[in-house]
Amino acid sequence: MTNTIDTSTAASTLEVLHIGGPTVRFEYGGLVWLTDPTFDEPGDYPGPVTLYKLSGPAVPVGEIGAIDVVLLSHDQHADNLDAAGRALLPSVEHVLSTPDAARRLEGVRGLANWESVRIGTVTVTGVPALHGPEGCEAFTGVVTGFVLQADGLPTVYVSGDNASVEYVERIAERFERIDIAILNVGAANTDRFGDSDLTLNGRTAAKVSVVLGDALIVPVHAEGWAHFSEHLDYLNHRFVVSGRDHLLRIPTPGKVLALEVRTR
Repeated sequence: MTNTIDTSTAASTLEVLHIGGPTVRFEYGGLVWLTDPTFDEPGDYPGPVTLYKLSGPAVPVGEIGAIDVVLLSHDQHADNLDAAGRALLPSVEHVLSTPDAARRLEGVRGLANWESVRIGTVTVTGVPALHGPEGCEAFTGVVTGFVLQADGLPTVYVSGDNASVEYVERIAERFERIDIAILNVGAANTDRFGDSDLTLNGRTAAKVSVVLGDALIVPVHAEGWAHFSEHLDYLNHRFVVSGRDHLLRIPTPGKVLALEVRTR
């Protein structure tokens, strides 16, 4: 009997560093990526709704090293782009966000929904996100998510501030598979829409996991701000009772989390 090795799949590891809030640093396709830069210390952020930051970054901006690409869900809210994050952007060669953000911020490239751009060996596609219930855009603004693809690497979905399971269903229909999903969770709620949350909550995050099949789920943006109404222990509970906890990978801010997946 001859033993054969299945070469149709191979192991691939993505190492992610959760800095705090929605801010994650990772290497992918030979480039260093950063999501929604937030590096300010605790404080109040006045606006139409005042936001209260409760804890600072696990890694200060001066220690993150060079960044090749920033994936900016949106620029309107300080919990996704704060003062230190804005100061970082001019030093980054590629900053991808919404077309609206590109009109407001110099050096930003806006991606419409389903529009793709090639950076090195990586294809980045802008995907829909909804920052609250249907019709919320007039109040919360247009936001975006991203899907990263490269030969021999896991396909990575970065949700941005999305609260819609239906939008994730549309994304899953467009891509053959998602291997890793970095989800903004925490059930963000500022009372603007009553009980309707601005980001995924424990129940909807578990539903998103079902939509994405066997994708590893990395939840972020659930701590550090007063407007989060659910914390990660509840999300973990929802994944346990849904039988999906084997796919949940909760990062510890400031520590590298290695995600191993099989790629085709």
